[in-house]
Amino acid sequence: MDGDKIVILLVEDNKDFAKLVEVYLQRYEKDKFKIIWKENHDDAMKELESNKELDVVLMDYFLPGENGLEITKEMLEKEIDLPIVFLTVNKDFALAIEVMKLGVEDYLVKEEISSPVLPKTVLSVIEKHNLKNQLAAIEISKQRLQAIRETLNGVVHEFENPLDEMRAIASNLAQRLPSDVQKNYVKIIGENVSRIIDKLGKLKSLKEDKTIQYIKDIKMIDLS
Repeated sequence: MDGDKIVILLVEDNKDFAKLVEVYLQRYEKDKFKIIWKENHDDAMKELESNKELDVVLMDYFLPGENGLEITKEMLEKEIDLPIVFLTVNKDFALAIEVMKLGVEDYLVKEEISSPVLPKTVLSVIEKHNLKNQLAAIEISKQRLQAIRETLNGVVHEFENPLDEMRAIASNLAQRLPSDVQKNYVKIIGENVSRIIDKLGKLKSLKEDKTIQYIKDIKMIDLS
C-alpha cells in the first residue's frame, strides 16, 4: 500500500494493453490505483522480491519466456504472499482450474477490463486475501496459546510447592530474627517469592498469546 493507493503489479508483455488497464482503473476511481508495469518474468520477480508495498498482482498468462503459471509457482516457492488475478484472452476453464489449485484468487478475460468488473475484482481479492490472513493469524495464535498453556501447566506445578515452602520459611525467619538488617533481607526474599507466585498464577490463567520484545531477537510473554 502506497498511502491510500492500492499498488498493483501488472505483469503484461503488451504495452498498449498495459496502458489500457491503467486508463480503465483510473476511470473507475481516479488516483485510487497505482500501476507498476513489468513485461517479463525476470523483471516481475525482481519487483516482487524488492517491493513491500505491493497489494495485488494482475498477471497475463501468456508471457515471453516463463508464463504466468510459472511465475505463480515461483512466488509460492519464495513465500511471496500476494493475491493474484490472471488475465487471458479467452475462457479456458481447464487453465482456470489449474491456476485456482495454486491459490490464484481470480481469473478474468481481457475484454472485461473496460468494465467495472476489473477494479471490483481487484478490490474483492485484496479484501478476501487480507481476511484469510487475519483468520489464519487468529488460528495460529489459538494454537500457540494452547501449546503454551499445556507446557506451562506442568512447569508451574513443579514450582508451586517449593515456592510455598520458601514463603513459609521467609515468614518464619522474619518473626524469629532480631536484627532489623536481617529482617530487611528476609523481607526482600519474601517479596520476591510472592512476586514469582503472582507471575506463575498469571501464567496458569493465560488468556492471550501476547509477546513483547526483550533483548535483540528474544521475546517474552507479556504478563502485565
